[in-house]
Amino acid sequence: MRKKTFAAAALLAAATLTLSACGSGDKAEGPVTVVSEETSQQAATVLDQPFEKPDLVLTDTRGKSYDLRKETAGRPTLIYFGYTNCPDICPLTMNNLAVAKKQLSKADQDELRIVFVTTDPERDTPAALGAWLKGIDPQVVGLTGDFATIQAGARSVGITVEAPHKDKNGKTVSTHGTQVIAFSPKTDAGYLVYSDQATVDDYTKDLPKIVKGQNP
Repeated sequence: MRKKTFAAAALLAAATLTLSACGSGDKAEGPVTVVSEETSQQAATVLDQPFEKPDLVLTDTRGKSYDLRKETAGRPTLIYFGYTNCPDICPLTMNNLAVAKKQLSKADQDELRIVFVTTDPERDTPAALGAWLKGIDPQVVGLTGDFATIQAGARSVGITVEAPHKDKNGKTVSTHGTQVIAFSPKTDAGYLVYSDQATVDDYTKDLPKIVKGQNP
């Protein structure tokens, strides 16, 4: 898998290039580092200036308060912002992660934290999130809460999230960045960014190293 190193600041500056209105007919533009034909095809970007983990306290699928930094401290963590009513990119990404995770040892599976933060909290209640994630991987942490809080948390890691809106057919869609951010268990910093072009094979190859806090 081809990779390239970029600064987190560059990703923040280019975040608006990577929005997808799931199910609206719009297609994701690729990774936030779209600066050339070469980089637009990369599945993963290694950051030379990692992101801090979002300072988010939200509600999990059990209706309990979940402090993201506290609960995932010292653990390999993958974070994705999306919503359950998305018919394409979100379920594909989450299923890719779930399939790849199953290739890890039982110990590594238990150590890894995959966190799905909804971008459509009005519809994605704790119960709705729990039911959706149960069909993908019951171990995935699903989080919901105040939209402004979620939006700010996403922005802190270079992901743009817009408030859900009605498309031309009257269907509610959520426009959001489609990256998966990997956080190191050694530093708790986000040092890898995966685009929606990442495949099961990409994640299967990389997860064993991510669990150890290594570069793929």
